[in-house]
Amino acid sequence: MERLTGLDASFLYLETDTQLLHVCALLIVDPAADGVEFDFDRFTGELGRRLHLIPAMTRRLHNVPLNLDHPVWVRDSEFDLGYHVRRTTLPEPAGRQELADLAGEIAGRPLDRNRPLWEMWVVEGLPHGRVAVISKYHHAIVDGITGTNMMMHLCDVQPGVTYTPPAETPTDADEPNDLLLAGEALLKFPGKLGLVGMVPKTVGILGGLVQRRRSAAGTRGMPLPFTAPRTLFNRAITRHRAVSFVQTDLADIKEIKTAHGVKVNDVVLAVVGGALRDYLELHEALPETSLMASVPVSTHDTSRHEEGTNKVSTIFARLHTEIADPVERLQAIAQDNRGAKEEHNLIGADFLQDWAKYAPPNTFQLAARAYSSLKLAERHPVVHNLVVSNVPGPNFPMYFLGVRVASMYPFGPVFHGAGLTATVISTNGNLDFGFIACRELVPDVDRIADAVPEVITELLKTAREKS
Repeated sequence: MERLTGLDASFLYLETDTQLLHVCALLIVDPAADGVEFDFDRFTGELGRRLHLIPAMTRRLHNVPLNLDHPVWVRDSEFDLGYHVRRTTLPEPAGRQELADLAGEIAGRPLDRNRPLWEMWVVEGLPHGRVAVISKYHHAIVDGITGTNMMMHLCDVQPGVTYTPPAETPTDADEPNDLLLAGEALLKFPGKLGLVGMVPKTVGILGGLVQRRRSAAGTRGMPLPFTAPRTLFNRAITRHRAVSFVQTDLADIKEIKTAHGVKVNDVVLAVVGGALRDYLELHEALPETSLMASVPVSTHDTSRHEEGTNKVSTIFARLHTEIADPVERLQAIAQDNRGAKEEHNLIGADFLQDWAKYAPPNTFQLAARAYSSLKLAERHPVVHNLVVSNVPGPNFPMYFLGVRVASMYPFGPVFHGAGLTATVISTNGNLDFGFIACRELVPDVDRIADAVPEVITELLKTAREKS
């Protein structure tokens, strides 16, 4: 039995019927590259042999009576691999759009909280014998780094590897005693008063940021939340999802980075910003001021907290969509990010986790439902326009449960008031972009993905002219 941290549990509390807080990944595997055919039974058998490496995949939630404290994880005594791994076939001819439509449909379905919080869909019928695997994990059990680590347990550097399961596997579930859980929660209640201590700490941090901006006049820092312009996708969301994806060459991104003296993440933000500028111009809806992205930052290496899965903070970043010139946009983003990183360091890696520690379950859940049902996201200034996440992945060929990985597209959750998320992962020399949106707000999300290669080509041209 293991209790969820406040940050892990907050993804449960903030979830509603329309704001689904799971993350997805679309893997396209290519068995024909090694001269073999896909074998579903072998695939699922190998997954079963590796489950002991990833305890989160066989644990389910158990709520504390009256939600007096955060839930606990317990081993699922009725775990059924056949429930979690589904098989389907796309009708011919199955192309990119048909696969994207299916991925969006799967992303729009909630996970069953009475079972371990994950699903895996195996999709056959793709051209050239390729197979898609659409995975879905709740954010309570995975973030960018832990998701990559989880994937590595299911991957190898050569085909056909077979794991040997442990000689003995636990068969009994560690069912908790509800009376004991309730008693522990009541005993811990005085500790909730630590929330009071967060107020002066927060005030001190804000004071430090103000002092920095006064003493470093002319430098740029993070934009303030609630100052983003409203766009087509900054409204209340439904549960329907639309996804798009595109693969690019990581070497091109690095060439742009080197030529212009910036970081890879700066280039990623500039590419997303350029694609969004093109998209919003197409719809005659480009704001005069810059779009603002919330950019998750991993704190796994810097956090003092050892417990829990999610170790993350966030940086707010301008995408400078108001700048037409791609190089000027890139340089403005890079300058902003240098200042934003300094301000993020002042705030501290654990600020979000410290606040989430005191999250009251009932209050958070009621507030999330009211916010959703009343569509309050449309009644206050926009917090941020979208989420942009850049996740580092392995830079070598991988075999997922014995089958070669051709591409991997990640999709994070979307939120009320920010109905579009862009997630990027680097794998084996590629940079794969995944876009997910509320279907009603961005029905043509494929146009954003289609603009990505054009933006990269434009930046690459300027990089080569400079060198």
